Amino acid sequence: MVRKATYDELKESVKELEKEVEKPKKIQRALNRSARRLGTLLDFVPYPIVVFNPNGQVTYLNPKFTEVFGWTFDELKGKIIPFVPEPLKRKTAKNIKKLFHDKILMDQETKRITKDGRTLDVVIRVSFYEGSKDEPPEMLAIIRDITQERRVSRNNEAILRISMALPEHPNLEELLDYINSEIKKLLNSEGSVVILLDEEKNEFYILGASYDTTDTQKRVKEVRFSMDQLVAGRVIKTGKPIIVSDTSKDISLHRERDKKLGYQTKNLLLVPLRTTNRIIGALCAVNKKEGIFDNTDVDLLDMIAGTVALSIENARVSEDLIKAYTEVTSLNRAKDKVINHLSHELKTPVSILSGSVRILTDTLESLTEKSWKRNIERINRNLDRIVDIQYEVDDIMQDRQYKTHNPFSMLLNQCIDELDVLIGEEGGKGEESNIAKRLKNRISEIFGPKEAVLPDEISLSKFVEERLDGLRPLFTHRKIKIISRFGSTPIIFMPSAPLQKVVDGLIKNAIENTPDEGKIEVIVQKKGEGAELVVRDYGVGITEDAQRRIFEGFFTTQDTMAYSSKRPFDFNAGGKGADLLRMKIFSERYNFKVDMKSSRCRFIPNEIDACPGKISKCNFCNNKKDCYNSGGTTFSFFFPLAPERKRPLTEP
Repeated sequence: MVRKATYDELKESVKELEKEVEKPKKIQRALNRSARRLGTLLDFVPYPIVVFNPNGQVTYLNPKFTEVFGWTFDELKGKIIPFVPEPLKRKTAKNIKKLFHDKILMDQETKRITKDGRTLDVVIRVSFYEGSKDEPPEMLAIIRDITQERRVSRNNEAILRISMALPEHPNLEELLDYINSEIKKLLNSEGSVVILLDEEKNEFYILGASYDTTDTQKRVKEVRFSMDQLVAGRVIKTGKPIIVSDTSKDISLHRERDKKLGYQTKNLLLVPLRTTNRIIGALCAVNKKEGIFDNTDVDLLDMIAGTVALSIENARVSEDLIKAYTEVTSLNRAKDKVINHLSHELKTPVSILSGSVRILTDTLESLTEKSWKRNIERINRNLDRIVDIQYEVDDIMQDRQYKTHNPFSMLLNQCIDELDVLIGEEGGKGEESNIAKRLKNRISEIFGPKEAVLPDEISLSKFVEERLDGLRPLFTHRKIKIISRFGSTPIIFMPSAPLQKVVDGLIKNAIENTPDEGKIEVIVQKKGEGAELVVRDYGVGITEDAQRRIFEGFFTTQDTMAYSSKRPFDFNAGGKGADLLRMKIFSERYNFKVDMKSSRCRFIPNEIDACPGKISKCNFCNNKKDCYNSGGTTFSFFFPLAPERKRPLTEP
């Protein structure tokens, strides 16, 4: 018979059981404390941490992961994190299988995507740990975001490369193309361009560019835009960077631009190009390939923009210096040519006059000296003054010193001679008052104001046709074909005398620069609301350097050594070079416009090269057509529709 336990025995047994039960509780409490400590530690770690099972499903992630990548634990618990870029998915799955199989520690530098679509450069350290009977094995991954480090490193390397490239690219466009190619790589964009403002035309043009496709890169440089056709207009007005994350929100603006470029723009980043005192354009990155442009991209582009603006400003200064040097060199050659030309113009008439005076002196020897010697002496004295001027010109060209005559003495001598002539002419023929009256009239004639001349109503076609007919007898000795077309034009208003000088000068200039057997076109036609006179010769043309000086007066297009004075309308007849200067002055006075285009004959490209003066004698031209296509000059004179005549015009 079994003995029943006493109460005390049962009580003692309960106490023993309670002791046994307390041990697991203590262990559980210890485990809970350890779990809390571990959780606190993991939450405190400044790097994203994620724990996942062999299927890649998340079992834990810390707050830093949410801060960096955007997803919370509630969103990802039991799910696979969608942060592996598409090109890396196969490789990542393979690495996870290898990790679980080989149970190794793995470090890897790769890329991951955030919830908002940004791509980060990361280093992932993955550790495998065994599970228990009730739990499967898991992996713990610590992720370090090195995007900024990599970006700073790439930026520094790019800035260094750009700095090193500055002396290697003296051509500004090539340099900007290179800089844009670096920007394109740094920002991972499809293109990058430098947009500059043409301040005179108030238009944008693209000087440097880099695109994934060379056709686009070439095409964008050929297009111009108005200020309101590009976002760059806003950048210049505000002076602030602009990010356009989605061009579809302002489709009317971007459609017109894309139509011109033949290229679809999805997003943009623009920063201003600043110089010392103004904004000259914008630096623009186009179509980011991954994600969207952010403030980090703005900072990088803004930093590079400083280098771009400095390069552009330096190039402009260098270009201005080169132009200034070229201009000074050209002016120096022009000065030499003008002085030589004036020396020639003085020497020829002085020699003829001196010889004529000697002949006249010999002829007058039979008469009493009292009747002629004083006049001859005065003539010789003034001829000597002109000869002195010619000698001074020679001395200037030879860098020799010469004595400058006192201007006031020269003016006094001129007055004395003028008085002497007048008194001599009046001597014994009238009262002193007559002499004074003639002096007054003479002074008024030379120095007084000229009579005001009212403009005439002129039919330009009829006027030019009459002048051409009037000039024909003067160049009958030349074998020149004149092709004329006289259309109906509005009436123009200006004095006929200066217009005659303009027309005669143009026709004479064209004939003298056209070889025999050549042709000239004289055209009068309606243009807009006015009339246009065009004189086109198919002659030797004018060199590019001479074209800049052609309207300045006393400047000839021929080389001084090849210059010779001939009859008017002869080929290369020469002259003082004042006709075109006078036409330019007339254009300003009578409000008509002058334009000149010329191309030098390709067979005689330099001023010292000589044309034989007859097409059939040219060793280069096979026929007239060759000559016509080789060079020539076109002068266009536009006479706008004249307003009502309000005041008389002064004839020079």
